[in-house]
Parts: sequence; structure tokens; C-alpha cells
Amino acid sequence: MVYGLNKNQWIQVISAWLGWLLDGYTTIAYALVALTISSIFFPPYLKVLGIVLTFAGFGVGALARSIGSLVLGNFLGDKMGRKNMLVITILGFSFLSASKSVLPGYNKLGIFSPILLYLILFFEGLFAGAEYGGGSTLAMESTPPDKRGFVGSFVQSGYGTGYFIVSLVLSFISMITGKSFSTIGWRILFATAIIPGIIAFAIRIFAKETNIFEEMKEKKEIEKIPLKSLFKYSPKQMIIGLLITTGLLAINTATFSFWPSVMYNLKYNEEIIGFSVAVINLVSLFGVWFGGFLADIIGGRKKPMIIYGIIFAFLSYFLIKYGYTEKLTIFVTLFSIQAFIEAMIFSTIPAFLSELFSKKYRTTAVGFTYNGGAIIGGFAISFIYAISFIGLVNAWLIILYVFTIIMLIGIFLAPETWRKSANEDMIKR
Repeated sequence: MVYGLNKNQWIQVISAWLGWLLDGYTTIAYALVALTISSIFFPPYLKVLGIVLTFAGFGVGALARSIGSLVLGNFLGDKMGRKNMLVITILGFSFLSASKSVLPGYNKLGIFSPILLYLILFFEGLFAGAEYGGGSTLAMESTPPDKRGFVGSFVQSGYGTGYFIVSLVLSFISMITGKSFSTIGWRILFATAIIPGIIAFAIRIFAKETNIFEEMKEKKEIEKIPLKSLFKYSPKQMIIGLLITTGLLAINTATFSFWPSVMYNLKYNEEIIGFSVAVINLVSLFGVWFGGFLADIIGGRKKPMIIYGIIFAFLSYFLIKYGYTEKLTIFVTLFSIQAFIEAMIFSTIPAFLSELFSKKYRTTAVGFTYNGGAIIGGFAISFIYAISFIGLVNAWLIILYVFTIIMLIGIFLAPETWRKSANEDMIKR
């Protein structure tokens, strides 16, 4: 037994973690090369508008994720099982992610080039949308209540691990390809997404279904239309969850996904950018693990999120104001601090959302509530560039604090979901 889990439980947890690793890998791969591909998939004369449209791809993917979490969660995760759904979704997710590497540019297909890019991002998002709900539910239903804070933070750290790995891969590819990175290097980066996808698929084949879902099948408690029950019985919980995730995912987009672009604006090259964001993200991994560990000590889900959120809000102004600098050491140090604190907020989200909803529609609910937050939150960078005429740093701060306030409102309105006994939360609900 490691941290209160047996071998089968850890396989379930790791299979969920790997899905988030792939998500972090593919999402950040797009963020890392967005400025490079903006003039490839869109006419170069669009300039800033081309950049805005490229980053709008995050919004396209976010919309698709919400649809995917509802459709796949409803018809697969809450009816066929958490594990069965995740075996299917990882295949579509990884192959579509890698397919961006072979898309022709605007100079060959004209307007059909960005259309194809958006279509790939949309269908990729459909499969990715089911990952969070299915993975979080699989992991949390396999974990005792008093361990969910840390185990949830471990699952959440898969995203950061993927970010860390792809940042190093970027540095390596840019070092090898040199000036040809803008023609072939970014394609190689996208193609490598197939590797973590295959590994995740192999692990999931051996994972078992959760006992909670198996008991639901035996007792014939499977909902005919889980999606209908979600909107009927949990509208308040869904709205509160969406406030939190909209704010938090916008913050995440305006930091982790935005830092590479900030470094481009400061004239750093791809190799330095890849290494720097890798270091920042490595620090964030310790933040998410520490946040989950500390949450189990503090007790509950709501109180830790309030504490972490207020600290983030208090420090972010100074970290951005002084972190936006050409002095690399200061840049990496200050944004590493911001990443650490932000990651602490994320640490409690898997446990909180999984405990917030009934087992009968948990996969659908968790997936939609999390991914639904990205419908607006995914456009955070586009919002920043849209008002960048007031100055990039000023625009950055305004957008960041608008969404920080939204997140904090949701947290304060949220109920406490933690219960000491497993029979009081996930099984009976």
C-alpha cells in the first residue's frame, strides 16, 4: 500500500494522470508555437488579428470539450463505465492531436487551412473533453475521502507534467532544427503527441472499473439519460462549479499558456523559452502536490481553495508587474512563484468536483463543469491581445483580475463537499 492505495487503485489513478499528461502536452505544444503558426495558417498581413485568431483555437477546443464531456460522458462514462470511456477517448485524442503536424498552410490551401485547423482542434476537443470527467471520477471513486486531496492533486499534476515534458521537447527540437523550426520543427513537436497517447492507452487496458460503478450496474442504478438528471437535480451545483472553473481556467490560460507568448514579445528564442517555461512548470508541480497535501491537513475543499485563491490574488499584481522583464532570472523566479500558488488552487479541484455531484451522472457533470469553464476562459489570451492597445501588461492584469474575482465568487458560494466517511458522499449520492 502506497499512501493508502493498493496496486489496482494506483493503476486507476495513473491511467487518469496520463490523460492529463497528454492534455498538458498537446495544449501547451499549441501555445508554444502559436506565434510561429499564426502566419502559417492565417494570412501574414493580418498581423495582430492573425495572432488573436490563432489563440482563439483554445476557445474552439474549449467549446468542443464541453460538448464532448456531455455527449461522451452521458453515453459512455455514466452508462458503459469510466474505464471503458477512457480507453476510447485516449485514442481519438492522441491521433487528432498529432494530426496537426501534417496540416497544409495558408499558402497552399488558402482559407481552408485555418478551417481545417479549427476542425482538428474541435474534434480533438471532443475526445479531450471526456478525459477530465472520466479520469477524475475514476481516480476519486478509487480513493478514500481523506486521501483525495493529495491523490486529486497528483492526477491534476499530469497536466503540469505534460507541460514540463513538451517544453523540454521544444528546446531539443529547436536546437536540432535551428532556423528551420518555423517550417518543420513545429510539425515535429505536434507529431510527438502520439507517444504519451500510446502509453496512456496501454495502461488503461489493464485498469479496472471502479467498485462504485460496478455496484451501480449490479443494483441497476444506471441512469437512462444521465445528462437529463444532471440538469434536473444539480443546476445550482453546476452554476457554482462553472463560476470557479471559468475563472480558474481563464487564469491558467492567461498564465501558463500565455508565458511563452510573453517571452516571444520580450525577444527570447525558442530554446530559451522552452527551457524557461519547463523550469516554471516544474516548480508548479511541487505547488500542486503541496497544495493537495496541505488541503488534507487543513481539511475540506472550500477552505483551502479560499486561502490559496486570496494569496494568488494578492501577489499576482506584483509578480506580473516586476516579472515582465528581459532579465531572465527575475522572469523565471517571479513567474515560478505565481505558478506554484496557482497550482495549489488546482490541487483540490478533482476532489471538489467529484464530490459535488451524484455518482449517477458524475462523469458527465464533472467533465462538463470543468470543461465548460474553458468556453470563456479559453479566450483569455485573445481578450488580452484584443485590448493590448492599453499596453500588454495593463491588459494582462485587467483580464487576470476579472477572472480571479469570478473564481473567488464561485468559491465563496460553493458548499463544502468533503465528508469523513466514504459512505456519506460518493457511494450513497
